[in-house]
This record gives sequence, C-alpha cells and structure tokens, in this order.
Amino acid sequence: MSEIAAVVIGRNEGDRLVACLKSLAGTVGRVVYVDSGSTDGSVQAAQDLGAEVVALDMTQPFTAARARNAGLDALKESPPGYVQFVDGDCVLQPGWIETARAFLDDHPKVAMACGRRREIHPEASVYNRLCDDEWNTPVGEALACGGDALGRWAALDAIDGYNPTLIAGEEPDLCLRLRVAGWKIWRLDAEMTAHDAAILRFGQWWKRVSRAGHAFAEGAWLHGKAHGHWVGETRRLLFWGLGIPVLSLLAVLLIGPWGLVLLGLYAVQVARLALSRGIGQRFSWEWAFFLTLGKIPEALGALKFYRSRLTSRRSTLIEYK
Repeated sequence: MSEIAAVVIGRNEGDRLVACLKSLAGTVGRVVYVDSGSTDGSVQAAQDLGAEVVALDMTQPFTAARARNAGLDALKESPPGYVQFVDGDCVLQPGWIETARAFLDDHPKVAMACGRRREIHPEASVYNRLCDDEWNTPVGEALACGGDALGRWAALDAIDGYNPTLIAGEEPDLCLRLRVAGWKIWRLDAEMTAHDAAILRFGQWWKRVSRAGHAFAEGAWLHGKAHGHWVGETRRLLFWGLGIPVLSLLAVLLIGPWGLVLLGLYAVQVARLALSRGIGQRFSWEWAFFLTLGKIPEALGALKFYRSRLTSRRSTLIEYK
C-alpha cells in the first residue's frame, strides 16, 4: 500500500499528454491513462510511454468523474496508498509528489492534498490569466481541490470515488463528501502542476463559465439543504445573470428607456470588485469585468440544469475546447 499511482484523463491532448506522462516518469509506481475516444494517437503515445491505458466506454455519456473512477477501478486489484490525479493537459512539477506524500504521511486525517496549478501561457489571453488567478487558492485547510491532487486511497475508496453523473463540479462534490465523512482537504504552499487552458476565444470562455453555472446549480440542488453547498453562489449568479436583465426588460416595458438605468448596477459592481483588488492594476479591471459579465453564462448554465431536472433528462457535457 506504500506505492503511489497516477490517474491521468484526457482526449486528443496530443503533445500535451506526452509532456504530462513524461513528467510522471520516475515519480509514481504506476500510471493509468483513461482515454475518452481520442483520434490523435494519444492511446499509442501513452502505451509507448509505459502507461496502462483504459478506454472509456463512450456509449455512455462522458464525464471527467466517470473517467477518473475508471482509473481508480483499474487500480483496485492492487491498490496504492495514494493516487495522484492529473488532467492530460497538465505537467507535474518536480518535487510535488514528494512534498504532498510527506504531508499526507504526517497528517492521517487529510484525504486530499493539492498545490499551486499555474497556467503555462497566461500572457496568451485574458481568459488564460483568469484561469491562472482561479487556481491561486488560499494555502491551508480548504473546502475543495481541483482536478489535480494527491488523494488517499482509503478515503477515496470509502466514499466510492467521484459522482459519475456530474458533468462539472465533481471535485468539490467529492471533497464535500470526504469532509462529511470526517476527512480534511489541504492546499499546500507548493508548486503542483502547469496547465495549458488554451482559452483564446470569447466563445470558449463563455462555455466554460456556463459549465460552472451548471455545476453551482447542481451542487446546490444535491447538497444545499444539508450542507449549504454553493447556495450563495447560485443565488448570486441568478440575481446578476438573470434577475437584473429580466427586471431591466420589465422596467423598459413599463417606463421606457429609463428602465435601462438598472443595467448601471453592472458598472457599479465592476468598479466595486476592481477596487477590492487594487483599482490601479489592469488585471483588477479585467477580473472584475469578466466576473460580472460571467454571471450571465453562469445563469444560462444553471437554467440548463433546471431544465434537465424538470424534463428528467440528463445534461450533456458543456465543452469549451
């Protein structure tokens, strides 16, 4: 049980997958790569680099959670002590495994340890910079980790891994269930992975944020009543992304163009948020603008979830790459 294994998931990641797998060489005992229907030679590349390849059953709807569970299933016959989860578009940083393992060894009540994920090309677009800022989470005990983390096998196995039905937000869901079971989640002050979001177009950003809105709404639906999970986030996105536009439209219909004054609340919100981070910094304004604008696609994502609940249909994956 002292061995560390890695579960890598991906589809058509090409050279990024090769870089990912090479970064794991010599740091873990086993590497399981779960492929989701790649057509770019990823499977052969992974096999050439010594990874055990699991081809995900694509007759069922894809979710990252289901892919990670497939990786865990492949390890069950000879389970490791710890599992490093890595997305196929990430590169593991030198020293991370040693740092995270030492921490988990010394803290037996911690189930998941994560570190700093950084964007490889934050200069390429404002959307990449927003991702890089999103990864910069506070150090210490945390509510959740992201897709890259070192997990304790015993804890993961006890809660049956990820919820395979979630199209997004599966990591916070996992971490919530771990915390309810008495485990802790920890963000270490250490470099963990380099990530290539490759979000260069507005449409990609819009879809990614819409997916987040779906995750917020579903998380609140599943765990909001018992644990308050994402209730506040869902209320805010519905207020800013749906409530203000609808109220503005009604006001225009009732009193004419003066009804558009309500939209000025967005400008006030942008200024307030920028001020909270340092009004003289360009990124403060970028962050504030897109955080405010993002409430609209978030609300659309939430509405997609509610529609799926009302019609008893399963939501389909919202892809941005």
